[in-house]
Amino acid sequence: MVNALLKWLMALPRRIGWGRALSAALLVALVFFRAWDPLPLELLRHKIFDLYQNTEPREVESFPVVIVDVDEASLDKLGQWPWPRDLMAELVDKITKDGAVAIAMDIVFAEPDRTSPDLLAKSLPGLSPQARGEIESARSHDEIFAQSMKNSRVVVAQSAYSHRRGPVTPAQSPKASIATIGGDPKAYLPSYPEILTNIQPLEDAATGRGLVTIRPDSDGVIRRVPVMLSAKGNIVPSLGVELLRVATGQTTLLIKSDEGGMKSIVVAGAEIPTDSSGHVWVYFSRHQPERYISAKDIIEGTVDPTRLKGKLVLIGTSAIGLFDVKTTPTEPVMPGVEVHAQLLENILTQSALKRPSYAVGAEICLALALGIAIILLVPILGAFTVFALGAALMALMIGFSWWLYTRYGMLVDISYPAISSFGVFLVLVFTNYFREEAQRRQIRSAFGQYLSPTLVEQLADDPDRLVLGGETRDMTVLFSDVRGFTTISETYKNDPQGLTSLMNRFLTPLSNAIIDHNGTIDKYMGDAVMAFWNAPLDDDGHAARACDAALDMLKRLDQVNKEREAEAKEAGQRFMPLDIGIGINTGECVVGNMGSDIRFDYSVLGDAVNLASRLEGQSKAYGLPIILGSSTAARISDEFATLELDFIRVKGKTEPEIIHTLLGRRDEVDLTRYQALHQQMRDMLQAYREGDWVGAMKGVTACRKANGEFRLEALYDLYRTRIAAFQESAPADWDGVVTLQTK
Repeated sequence: MVNALLKWLMALPRRIGWGRALSAALLVALVFFRAWDPLPLELLRHKIFDLYQNTEPREVESFPVVIVDVDEASLDKLGQWPWPRDLMAELVDKITKDGAVAIAMDIVFAEPDRTSPDLLAKSLPGLSPQARGEIESARSHDEIFAQSMKNSRVVVAQSAYSHRRGPVTPAQSPKASIATIGGDPKAYLPSYPEILTNIQPLEDAATGRGLVTIRPDSDGVIRRVPVMLSAKGNIVPSLGVELLRVATGQTTLLIKSDEGGMKSIVVAGAEIPTDSSGHVWVYFSRHQPERYISAKDIIEGTVDPTRLKGKLVLIGTSAIGLFDVKTTPTEPVMPGVEVHAQLLENILTQSALKRPSYAVGAEICLALALGIAIILLVPILGAFTVFALGAALMALMIGFSWWLYTRYGMLVDISYPAISSFGVFLVLVFTNYFREEAQRRQIRSAFGQYLSPTLVEQLADDPDRLVLGGETRDMTVLFSDVRGFTTISETYKNDPQGLTSLMNRFLTPLSNAIIDHNGTIDKYMGDAVMAFWNAPLDDDGHAARACDAALDMLKRLDQVNKEREAEAKEAGQRFMPLDIGIGINTGECVVGNMGSDIRFDYSVLGDAVNLASRLEGQSKAYGLPIILGSSTAARISDEFATLELDFIRVKGKTEPEIIHTLLGRRDEVDLTRYQALHQQMRDMLQAYREGDWVGAMKGVTACRKANGEFRLEALYDLYRTRIAAFQESAPADWDGVVTLQTK
């Protein structure tokens, strides 16, 4: 079973194509890539969400949360930080008096106030015992501050840390009880082993305790704020949630979760949706000065009491030297206390952004759908059409994502589907490109030595014109062989390199003649050449092209012989001219890749091929350089001067064939002499086939007189000898057909 599956998987790329197979593999890999969610992908997604918020930040219509700010002006007026706790008590008292619903401290008071009388007395040397006792008897600033907190509803801040950074008190249970539905959410919440708390009197006096710890994303930007955290084994609310609980007088917080993590938190009957790790995606507004009241204005009593009446108050710092600044999608620098304020505004106005738990699955499904569509459509519609459709679809996706954000506050990532689908598209385009380039290289390699450069480029540009594997076509085939090559090669028996040089010297011009006339060289067989026309590219005039090539071969060989003769004369050597015989035939053939699984050639097979080879073999017997089959001669008769030679049955065939010779193009021969010779030859052949040996012999004599520049002496010598033999012993069953005994 396993072996069958492996074989199926290994054969799959060949079935569907390597481009589609690689694209499908990439698509699967991209699914795992999204599940891994590496930092670059996460940052890209976040930056797109930031762009949304910067383009359309949250509009603020009212300010239910007020920030009492320890700003630069307050430090200038009231002194350096930290302030004495009795001053902080005065600040809390005045805020409470002005009607604030509840107060939250975005400040941790982890150490006793060093300006308290008891601690101050110990730090001052030289005091008399009486003076020291009077000072120490004064009330502690921390007690004053704790009493003010008891007289109000105050939430103190705690800070969670992964490592110890100062005095850490033992873990304390939250002021509120935590109820859960759907299981224990601790495993999904941000977890910290330690908490930095306030001094015990303040912890005891506070109505609530909340964590101010916010972990920014990997690029340092705060986009999500935890509403619940796990610290020192307890589930602890954040500062903002605890402030809501205290303000509404609740004693319990309800956490809803499922197998995927935390879903929401319920405060005073209001459900606050969260992501699986207990975070809320804050929909940030621009920085609004209206949220802030300077702490010095509260102390000095210059603030309109209606600014605080019925509001939630956060006491925090914006002074640069106190280092409580954050980066958000809408502001490069924002006081940390405002992050808590904006979270509370999101909760109270139900405007927090939503990143549903199913968002990742939906984005992966969208990426898969787009990738599969591209894999299916690119080979069918073409890369440009699919790219245009993809661009339009991508614009639609961006518009849909923007609409979800502006209408429903939902964050949907379009970067991952865009990247994955574009990656699949690029793989398909490049694999198709490399495949086509490889195909072009293969075509150039396969046909570069056998076709003209023009035809090779046509095939490379349009490989579909090449049908491989066997195709039936009407074709013209040419065979060429050197006569007497064995004798010539004997003279080079001690110089094989010289023989090789000679072969290259005469085969090169013959090959060029074929290629220049759009022929395809099938193979070289020693001193022989095989070529064909009308494959792999269509050529309606293939018979004429082959005849032009044959005439050109003779001209080029004549030039080679002249050069060799001059060289031999100069070197004082014997000159042996090269002479070739050419057979040409036209008919139905099968052309394609022929051979075995390990080696094959683009070649041609068929009866017409065999006959062409036999005709080349008979050229020596008839003393002519070119012999044509009847089909070839019939097709070129309007352009070329041909002459019927004989009615023969070649060895190995049962059907006879009328053969012809090629004298030249009609516009290059003496038509008057050609027509006279043509008529004389017809008359001679008629008498010969009728068994009129006397008339046939007279016809041979007449033809010899009309021969002129056509050099057919050897042909007429053949007929004179044959007719003379028939006169002495005529065949009993003469039908005009000569059966040849040799190839």
